[in-house]
Amino acid sequence: MVKPTLLVLAAGMGSRYGALKQMDGVGPNNEAIIDYSIYDAIRAGFGKVVFVIRHSFAEAFTAVFNKERFGGKIEVEVVYQELDYLPEGFTVPEGREKPWGTNHALMMAAEAIKEPFAVINADDFYGADAYKVIGEYLSQLGEEKNHYCMVGYEVNKTLSENGTVSRGVCSINDERFLTSIVERTKIERNAEGTIVFHDLGEDEALEENTPVSMNLFGFTPDYFAYSEEFFKGFLSDPETQANPKAEFFIPLMVNKLVGEGTAKLKVLETTANWFGVTYQADKPQLVAKIEELIAEGVYPRNLWE
Repeated sequence: MVKPTLLVLAAGMGSRYGALKQMDGVGPNNEAIIDYSIYDAIRAGFGKVVFVIRHSFAEAFTAVFNKERFGGKIEVEVVYQELDYLPEGFTVPEGREKPWGTNHALMMAAEAIKEPFAVINADDFYGADAYKVIGEYLSQLGEEKNHYCMVGYEVNKTLSENGTVSRGVCSINDERFLTSIVERTKIERNAEGTIVFHDLGEDEALEENTPVSMNLFGFTPDYFAYSEEFFKGFLSDPETQANPKAEFFIPLMVNKLVGEGTAKLKVLETTANWFGVTYQADKPQLVAKIEELIAEGVYPRNLWE
């Protein structure tokens, strides 16, 4: 069985959070969320980690997150996402300042990854079981193509008490294959206790157990070629050109491939709880949860000793 790779999307600057949250300490010895992600990935049989970062903070990032930090237990590679890293013939539109989004970040790793891989956000704490589940699935794919997966979480377990969140809202069939995924960017629990999203204007309700994507996907390398081709169409779209904040999200790419029947995507179940730090005020809850997990023996107090 092949050892899958973990692709960590760490290029975001954490605008809502107010700091470079990829490196913010949440563990008892100043461990970042990334440390726990890598620890869980190693235990789940991943053989390499690829970080997607920006040149602007590369020196500070690589001084901390390197092969030596992880005790040589996993290979480490770094790739870069920048606004002007575009297909030949394309240029950055006038007024565009925002990066191109998660699927563009993923595309930066095309030359670094030749095996099945999982992709995560650097600032999301997914839980040990999630890595175990997706690691087992990916390790059995071999040379298969067009067969992807993701770990699904119930939306009620992914909210923040400190503001709205963005989630890929999923529809699945009886065999737990994805039928569609739609990015919703303003989800919260309202004053009446109902989970709603209102990125379309008026509030629309979501059931408590609605499956959502937390960007914990699993792909085979053929996904890169599909992304490259579709990104050209995305950039050429008049709507993209007219919107300086348009983003090439992973769910957008997944929805296209699944919707047209090119690929199938299995939605995997997990017993893990997700935690995140979308906002600075989310941090104390995560720090307390990690202390609980240490007390339960899930993680050692000194993660890399």
